[in-house]
This record gives sequence, structure tokens and C-alpha cells, in this order.
Amino acid sequence: MLLAALKRVSLQSPNLLRNAHPIPYCPRPCAQIVGSRNHPHIFLRFASVKSDLPPNKAQTRPRKPADSSSPKAPPAAAAKSVPSSVEKGAPPLVSKAASVLAKGAVAKDNAGASKSPTLKSPPQKARAPAAAQNNANAPIPPKIPSALAGRPSNATVVETIKKTETEPTERPPPLAVGIWLMISSVLVLAVVVVGGITRLTESGLSITEWRPITGILPPLSPEAWEEEFSKYKMTPEFKMLNSSSSLDDFKRIYYMEWSHRILGRLIGVVFVVPLAYFTITKKIATPLALKLGGLGLLIGAQGALGWYMVRSGLEDSLLETPGAVPRVSHYRLAAHLALAFALYTGMFSTGMGILKDLRFARTGLAGGLPIDAFTAAMKNPIGKRFKFYSLTLTGLVLLTALSGVFVAGLDAGLVYNEWPLMGGRLAPPTEELFSPAYAKNENKSDLWWNIFENPTTVQFDHRILATTTYAGIAVLFAQTFRSAWRTTLPPLAITGVRAAFAMANAQVLLGISTLLYMVPVPLAAAHQAGSVLLLSAMLQLLTALRRPSAAARAWRNIVATKGAKKA
Repeated sequence: MLLAALKRVSLQSPNLLRNAHPIPYCPRPCAQIVGSRNHPHIFLRFASVKSDLPPNKAQTRPRKPADSSSPKAPPAAAAKSVPSSVEKGAPPLVSKAASVLAKGAVAKDNAGASKSPTLKSPPQKARAPAAAQNNANAPIPPKIPSALAGRPSNATVVETIKKTETEPTERPPPLAVGIWLMISSVLVLAVVVVGGITRLTESGLSITEWRPITGILPPLSPEAWEEEFSKYKMTPEFKMLNSSSSLDDFKRIYYMEWSHRILGRLIGVVFVVPLAYFTITKKIATPLALKLGGLGLLIGAQGALGWYMVRSGLEDSLLETPGAVPRVSHYRLAAHLALAFALYTGMFSTGMGILKDLRFARTGLAGGLPIDAFTAAMKNPIGKRFKFYSLTLTGLVLLTALSGVFVAGLDAGLVYNEWPLMGGRLAPPTEELFSPAYAKNENKSDLWWNIFENPTTVQFDHRILATTTYAGIAVLFAQTFRSAWRTTLPPLAITGVRAAFAMANAQVLLGISTLLYMVPVPLAAAHQAGSVLLLSAMLQLLTALRRPSAAARAWRNIVATKGAKKA
């Protein structure tokens, strides 16, 4: 019986035997297997094959539609019946396995018969091809909701995505913006140098009024000159220092102060007018426009602060103060120059950043390296330490420059005109550095005022800060010759620190020469300009360590893609 069933299966459904589980080997003859209870595998497989066999054509009849009015046979009764595909006299295990398999088929038939043919059922989908039915892991396509019918097609969406990828929303500023900012920073450098010469020649108090609009032109007639000279005669500076000055002497100092004010107005025009044009034409993004707008407001504040500084030297109270010198407040002078340094830093660093982004978008190099190598170098511990040292030294350069403003405001360069000693010692006596004469409390406990108002202490502080800054730059310069640093850092960063070290040497030589020769105007003006140039070298170094902006990186991808397509 078993052999006959297997033969029938092999003829009618060969795929079943191909997919069937292998029968374990048994040395007993086949006649002893049939009807044995010790071999459940063969009986279970036999029952499964018998139940999976296709019916004979003669036995195939079309099924009548189930009548909803006729009572349904309970599923339990159907499950108990033994299917006809099992031969009579089969072992109980075969009958039980066939009953379990038949139970699932009857349950499917009952579920299909429970649906009334009179009810409207949703349209059935067309059956998938046979290959798809045999593949159980084939993905089923999702049903597209009707709400998506009015949306763009896939081609439109793909085109939009490609357009978004190839056209970034934010573009790097044009080259004209970077050049304009660099020109503005050069004008700030010029006005700082001219302002230093104005202070050194004691010309800052020659114009006694602040007229931003009407004061653009100098006096054009002898009567106008006499009127301006008569106003100057009322100042404490004329009464205490320049009472013997002539009209020609007054014209010389007047033109110096006038040129300083005209340069300040020129910076305002050169900066504000192009800024309005670039903003209206949307040549620059909104964040950059707001940043540059803040710099424009600082230019206006700088003019007001300059007049506030000049007023401190025109007060009549100086005539009544014993030992007073008719000069501007060194605190206001420091604030005036600090704001100039802030303007210069903002213009120079922003302009250099824009030029760097444009260079990167064109060449793909950041700091002289490809972007991946540059990013890896800056994430390296050596790169992180180098950037931290550069930021710290830039802050020291600014602090040293501001301490130099106190030296200039108090004429502290006229004491201890020697180097490196001060009165034959490395440091002046303690009672001179912290003199009670500069304390303002009755108990003389606030000796810290010496740091800001004692010329000896102010010069000593400037020496200490200058020496510390120079030593720090020298150490950073020496580190670039180590193989680990030289191979890790970007080439432009190494060039930048070497340029900063060269400028630091020049600045130290100018400072020592200014001190030894008792502050001559050319050397002192060059020393003040050198502080700005040293700051420029440090800002250039920080720019070399800065990562290109997101807009520059996006446009670099476009340039690289176009170049690859042309190739």
C-alpha cells in the first residue's frame, strides 16, 4: 500500500517528493515498516502526502454555492470525520495525522461558505503569477491611498530632489564682499595710525566741537580760521601748554585732527553704502547681513565715543586740579581704541573667512589640505592643542595692545627709558609700584589703582604682558619644527604661525626702540601700527584653522560634480 502511494505521488506530483523531508534510514525491511507504531516519521509523511495528493479527475465536481438558509455543520463534527484519502485499515497514527490536516481544510471551507453570495463583496484582486506565489518572501506592494491621487508624480519629486541637491539654498558671498571688507579693515588700520599720530602731536583737542555733517569741510576763509582759533584759546590745553602758539601752529594741529575725523567719516560711507547694496540685492545671507549691520552700528558708536573722549580734555576743571595735565582720559582713550580693534577684528576676520570659503569652493583645499585631511588634522589632539594655543595668544596680543593704550594715555613711555632693566633692576621697588599716592580710600587700602593710574606700574605691566606674549608665540613657532606637529598641522597654519613670529620680533624691536629713544613720533606710530599688524597675523592664523562654511562645502560639491561630468 505504501509503495503504491509513493508511486502515485511520483507520477502525479513530483514536486512534493522533491520538497519532502528525508526519511530516516532504517535497516528493517519495508514489509515490517507498514503498520508499525515504532516509525512515526514514515506514517506522518505518508499521511501528509495522501492529504496533499490532487483528486482524480473523475472525482472532481464543481462545488455548489453554500446556501445561507441551510444549517452549517459544526466544525467539530467535520474535524472528527476521517478523510477519504486515508486507506481503510491504516494505523491509528496515520488516521490521526490525516484528521489534523483535514481539519484545517474544513475550517477554510466553512470560512468561505459563511460569506453570502447575495452580499456585495469588494472586487477581488487579480492573482499574482505563479512564480510570485511560490516565493513566500516576495514583498507585497503597499496599497496607495486615494488621497495621494493629486500629488506630484515620482518623476517630479525626483527632479525636485536633484534640484535641491545641486542648488543649495545658501550661497557663499561673492568675491566683491570679501574685497570690500578687506578694504574697510585697511581704512580702520589707517585711522588707528592717524589717531596715534594725532595723540603724539597733541592735536586731538584742537577742534572743540563735534559737527558730524557741517564739520566735514575745514575753515575756508581767514575769518573762519580766526573763529576756530579763538575757540581753541578757551581750552585748558592752550592756557596751560600752548599759550604762545600762533595761527599757523594752530592750523597744523587742526588739520591733523580734521584728517582723523574725515577718515572716520570715510569709513562709515565706504562700509554702510556697499552694505546696503549687498543686502538689498541679496548678495549676502541674512545672518551675515545682521552681523555686518552690527559692525555698521559700531562705526557710529565709535564716532560718538571719540567725541566723548575729546570732551574729557576740554573740561575747565583741569585748570583747578593741582598737577593736572590737559589731556584726554586714558580710560576713554582705551575704550576708543578697544572699539577700533573690535571693528578691525570683525572686518578682517569676516573678509578673510569669505576669501577662504571662495578659495575652497574653487580648489577644494582648506588650510592647504583636502577637506577630509583638514578635518582629521583638526580633530587630532595636536590640532586641538594648536588651535587652543592660537586662540589664547590672540587674546594676549589684544590685552597687550590695550595695556599699551594706558602707557600712551599716561605718557608712561617717558619713565624708565631703558631695557631690559628698570632703574638697574628687573622690577622697580615695591613702594613705587604700589604707591599709596594713587589710592583713593582714606585708609589707603585700594592700592590696586596703581595698575591703571601709576605710570611706573603701567609700563611694568606692559613689559610683562609683551614678554609673555612674545615667549608664547616663540614656543608655538618652535613646536612647528617637531615632526609630529609638522606632519599633522595644515600647511597654511604653519605658515601663519611663522608669519606671526616674524611680526612679533618686529613689534618687540619697535617697542624697545620707542622706549630707548623716548617716544619719537615715527617710532611710536610704527609701534602702534605694529600691534594691529601682529593682531592681523594671529587672525590669519585662526582663519587657516577654521573649517569652511556649510555653503562653501555645498558649492564645492557642485563644482566637483561638474568637473567630473566634463571629464
